[in-house]
Amino acid sequence: MHADTHDHHHDTGANKLFGFWIYLMSDCILFATLFATYAVLSGATAGGPIGKDIFEIPFVFVETMLLLFSSITFGFGMIAMKRKDLPAMKRWMIVTFLLGLGFIGMEIYEFHHLIEAGHGPQRSAFLSAFFTLVGTHGLHVTFGLIWLAVAYQQLNSKGLTETMQTRFQCLSLFWHFLDIVWICVFTIVYLLGVM
Repeated sequence: MHADTHDHHHDTGANKLFGFWIYLMSDCILFATLFATYAVLSGATAGGPIGKDIFEIPFVFVETMLLLFSSITFGFGMIAMKRKDLPAMKRWMIVTFLLGLGFIGMEIYEFHHLIEAGHGPQRSAFLSAFFTLVGTHGLHVTFGLIWLAVAYQQLNSKGLTETMQTRFQCLSLFWHFLDIVWICVFTIVYLLGVM
């Protein structure tokens, strides 16, 4: 009886992970559409600024490093989870949260700076596509931070149950996926935009 129950929990966790992979594939389609839109509209500046005029690569590089390091610290947290080292896992998750929060803070600052300078999304199709693509990624990271904060609270109250492990595995996939998307944003939008 106990073995059947354990197998059922294992199957449920595997099904949730499989379902989450399907969700990530749908998110891939969303971002692919946004990248394609950006590629088409990147030259439609309506006499306004181009990427070279407004992008500050050193600033965005620091932003990128925050997100990449948050992926590494999340990985360390998952290693601690596999070892059942709850205090270490919690520490790595706090570091991950702070790095992700720093990333979002820098992105908000960048958006505010651009809008204040008159380079808001209404200025041109290029800027509309830029704000939509980068903003959608930022909303995903914000959602990831909320999810991480809620999961951390549940970890404190429920402990490291099988359900919590599955939740953190799904969140790990989501967080690393956002890192991959951001590398594409950094390369296609920012680096190619200043050439």
